[in-house]
Amino acid sequence: MFKKIITLLLFACSFGVVNAHELSGTVISDDNSKPLQGVGVYNKNTGAYTYTNVSGYFELDDISIGDVVYFYQLGYENQELLINESHLDSKVQINLSISSASLEQVLIVSKVNVLSTFLNLDLKTSPVKSSQEVLRKIPGLIIGQHAGGGKAEQIFLRGFDIDHGTDIAIDVDGMPVNMVSHAHGQGYADMHFIIPETIDNIDFGKGSYYADKGNFNTAGYVDINTKKIIENNVLSLEAGQFNTLRALSMVKLIDAENSSAYLASELMLSDGVFESPQNFNRINIMGRYNFNNYKDQEFNLAISHFQSKWDASGQIPVRAVESGQISRFGAIDDTEGGNTSRSNFWVSHNKILDEHSSIKSSAYLSKYDFELFSNFTFFLEDPVNADQIHQYENRTIIGGKTVFEHSFHLEDHDAQLKYELGVGFRYDDVNDVQLSRTKNRQELLERLAYGNVDELNGFSFANLTYKKKKWTLNPGLRLDYFNFDYENLLTETYDNKSENKVLLSPKLNVIYASSPKLQLFAKTGLGYHSNDTRVVTANNGKEILPVAFGTDVGLITKPLDRLVINAALWSLFLQQEFVYVGDAGIVEPSGKTKRYGVDFGLRYQFNDWLFFNTDINYTYARSSEEPSGEDYIPLAPDLTSSGGLNIKNLKNFSGGLSYRYIKDRPANEDNSIVAEGYFITDLNLNYTHKNWTFGLIVENLFESEWNETQFATESRLFNEPDSVEEIHFTPGTPFFLRGKISVNF
Repeated sequence: MFKKIITLLLFACSFGVVNAHELSGTVISDDNSKPLQGVGVYNKNTGAYTYTNVSGYFELDDISIGDVVYFYQLGYENQELLINESHLDSKVQINLSISSASLEQVLIVSKVNVLSTFLNLDLKTSPVKSSQEVLRKIPGLIIGQHAGGGKAEQIFLRGFDIDHGTDIAIDVDGMPVNMVSHAHGQGYADMHFIIPETIDNIDFGKGSYYADKGNFNTAGYVDINTKKIIENNVLSLEAGQFNTLRALSMVKLIDAENSSAYLASELMLSDGVFESPQNFNRINIMGRYNFNNYKDQEFNLAISHFQSKWDASGQIPVRAVESGQISRFGAIDDTEGGNTSRSNFWVSHNKILDEHSSIKSSAYLSKYDFELFSNFTFFLEDPVNADQIHQYENRTIIGGKTVFEHSFHLEDHDAQLKYELGVGFRYDDVNDVQLSRTKNRQELLERLAYGNVDELNGFSFANLTYKKKKWTLNPGLRLDYFNFDYENLLTETYDNKSENKVLLSPKLNVIYASSPKLQLFAKTGLGYHSNDTRVVTANNGKEILPVAFGTDVGLITKPLDRLVINAALWSLFLQQEFVYVGDAGIVEPSGKTKRYGVDFGLRYQFNDWLFFNTDINYTYARSSEEPSGEDYIPLAPDLTSSGGLNIKNLKNFSGGLSYRYIKDRPANEDNSIVAEGYFITDLNLNYTHKNWTFGLIVENLFESEWNETQFATESRLFNEPDSVEEIHFTPGTPFFLRGKISVNF
């Protein structure tokens, strides 16, 4: 009945029925004769496309004699099939041969986020070298670290100072990274539990147009997927300036026909670039198991643990450096720092029910601890004991999601309809979340906030994808339910408050792929980020799920086999929200905001071994409720760019030269205080001999003097009679050289 109703609804926008046929079959790897999942299957003549499932199986509609069908996947040579009468309504087997990743292997089809494919080409030609660098792979995204590698990075995207993750949803293997109602800030996303070498691919999308993405998906989302299997065992040792040492191992545990498992571990030590040793250490361990019968089901399981400890020199005022009181790498209060840990367990199962239906389920459990000592204002509030604050929490997260997917043919195989129905939940149990005033990390002076948070998010979504010839229509609808509960432990009597909220978010993506070399798209939808539970209960449930409304219009074109250009015009409007300021324990209104922008990207492959990429992003970001000249959004960047020139397999050499740029930007609402921009260049070079690789990594190749993070802050130094508001900054890394040696076996 459902099929008949949908068919009648879509008949009005059909282009006429033709006597079309179906092509089906499997795609396998020549290397190991196993089915390949995620292979693109594209009809050059009609624009119809699909992807292979767990068993390598595919079905492609709208097939006629004389059509040319492409089979493609990064890391494999493209294959094409000229359709003749024997192929119509029959099954074929396609073999793909392994090949170096190349732009020639990528076709531009009506996939909603085809740019992710090109990002993964960047990832294969220039692998990430640190957990910080993972997000730098996202076009238009800039990050900054202001606690020497201990805290989550500060993120900038599409005119947002996203802080540590408020307006970008980040997942790893389906497990959320962002922390709701966090002690330091809403959406806090610490990605340091990811071992860079375990990353297989990254899926990303800008804007709020995806029904399966929920909380924090306003400026965009990032899904990181780790490797299911590893080809070789790896041991690696890296050492460099500032007493920096990194050790890595990735070892196979199981390597059977249908099962595989590996164990990855990482140790990182460094004193950092500051005059006061950072005493930084980080330990990562991850075990991952994969079962795939290459017929109808796949099962994955992973267990990981991460812990880190560090000291920090904090943000320092410009006046202290200019007066000679301290150097750029000195400190006013070097007792800052902290420690954190996260243990994760997650499972996923993908079951093919039949040739047209599948069900995917996943679940996760995460145990998280966080403790941070900071001092941003020095002696402003307490001229005797100083202004050190202590933020702490102990958290358990559990969650799961199930998605049912079904597709069927319409109009005598001239069109295809697929729908996804998903349901899931996330529950955060946060205990002893607090903000306190302390002295030298030892003495508790005063508790400013102290309580327990319980936050539940239940959700469901529906995605509909209608494909006919070169058109793809993708409407979606998401329903979220929140329950916010806060127990205040500062009061003498029992004080517990609870609020509920329901939100409906429609989405729509329209894509026209006129050829394998051109895609036009228009996207729109509502997104949101939840407010901190302490805000919700303080405001009695009013204005607690601020909505973002966004639109994107643009194109992706491939005028040459080795040249890809993308461009987009976009806008994003955010409702009034109230923000919990974790550093002060207060609630502040932020006001409505508006953002308009242009994204431009270019990727060119000069030859088999030389790759170039660049992304340039411009944003106009303003408050909607303030007078002109006083409506700047602090720290919102208006012009950013990143890119690089990389070599891959040039005889025994590989590596690259990369850059990142951010223009001067306002640090306060009237632009009277300016955060200085920077242009930084990094270099890495590797030489491989047999199974050994020797490498050099250089950060800030040209020894530029730059400020990695900057804030307009009011502070008072010990010997000052009055406070001063000015730029406080964390200096960027100077020239930083490291050597690396690794062996594969």
